[in-house]
Amino acid sequence: MRLPKEFENFVKTLAEQRFFVTTLDGATGRIYPIQVWLHNEKVFAEDKEKPQRAARTAFLTHFWGSEAELDAQGRILVPPGLRRKLGIEEQKVNLEFYNDAINLYSEAVSEMRLKEATESAPDDLLGLMERGLK
Repeated sequence: MRLPKEFENFVKTLAEQRFFVTTLDGATGRIYPIQVWLHNEKVFAEDKEKPQRAARTAFLTHFWGSEAELDAQGRILVPPGLRRKLGIEEQKVNLEFYNDAINLYSEAVSEMRLKEATESAPDDLLGLMERGLK
């Protein structure tokens, strides 16, 4: 997948040019800088409260994911099975940087998230303004 220039420029500023591309939920792809991914691996390994939860999530992320690097054309390989799972093969892909990773959304998932965010916006904004949002 070719990254838009602003994402490519951001990715090139990172010290490490290796990434882990996966999904946490089967609907949204995630491109993690490798150091962030290694942190997640540690979270899985150290989850003593609910180890089955960690094991299931780790299995899912490893099943669909793989390591990748940014190539000379500004592309990061999204594994073929993951592209099919996310519905982003030869489709428009929406990207956002959030929580130390790049999210990949199909148009359908983007529309669903937009609808959900719009419907909950009044309550969400009120709560966030109480927390200091300006």
